[in-house]
Amino acid sequence: MDMPVTASAQSVRLERFFATRVRSAADRSPMRGIQLRALRQFADSAGLQRLPRGTRTWTAQYGHVRGAWVQAKGAGVSNGIVLHLHGGGFTFGSPRSHRSFALVMSRRTGRPVFLPSYRRAPEHPYPAAADDCLIVYRRLLDRGIPAHRIVLSGDSAGGHLAACLLGDLKRQRLPMPSHAVFLSPWLDLSAELATARDVVRRDPFVPPEALKRCRRAYLGDRDVRAERLAVLKSDKTGWPPTLIQAGDTECLLDDARQFAESFRAAEIRCELQEWPGQVHAFPLFSNLVPEGRQAIRYIADFVSV
Repeated sequence: MDMPVTASAQSVRLERFFATRVRSAADRSPMRGIQLRALRQFADSAGLQRLPRGTRTWTAQYGHVRGAWVQAKGAGVSNGIVLHLHGGGFTFGSPRSHRSFALVMSRRTGRPVFLPSYRRAPEHPYPAAADDCLIVYRRLLDRGIPAHRIVLSGDSAGGHLAACLLGDLKRQRLPMPSHAVFLSPWLDLSAELATARDVVRRDPFVPPEALKRCRRAYLGDRDVRAERLAVLKSDKTGWPPTLIQAGDTECLLDDARQFAESFRAAEIRCELQEWPGQVHAFPLFSNLVPEGRQAIRYIADFVSV
């Protein structure tokens, strides 16, 4: 695929909006109390948009974990499914906040998308979210969905949960999904890579200090170098073909680069795309920027092979 060399006018406007309106607010957010509740409500407001006619949505529960299925018109489980782990710094985000993105993914891939409502910090710290994602995957297998029909994807902190899940599957000798897709993944929970990158180029959206607050909410005093958490260093042997998409404006770019290197070291097929002028998790803004739509089309092509 030929990626654009420069950002579209829409992307330039979106980056400017985040830099002037969002970054400063994110710098100040404590990720707790009334501010966190307001952030959760704001994120979930993205799911208030009416879905097109022919779209099917329904709730389901796997083990103790509830979630939502989103199926675009013409999509079907005969093509397989997408298990998407939403982002939000382990503290916000939900199936509602990611419903519109799931619809676009379903439409492009021809597969229904399941969004698990994993437990969030600080009410439910690690390993609650990671355990919930593993439970959902195992229950999907138990319900008769073969692993080779599952595409695993995750954005931002959901990217860490997806990588953690793949590590769990390898350690427990469970079958791997057919493909994995990571959108602007946050993988270095120490946020040291993000902090260094932000000095080189200030992220218009995500402040490293906000990442550190999310880490404290999720992990408390736990060691980020623990095997299950240190996903950048895990051996990727046996992992599925993987696509990583990131914007070159974001402080998490080096997370994506080091992740890709770990796949290459294990001789696993991995494609890293660095999109010029794009903000964190830009495919989620596909209704605003053409690059987001192009990225999702490429995801559909990638997982079909």
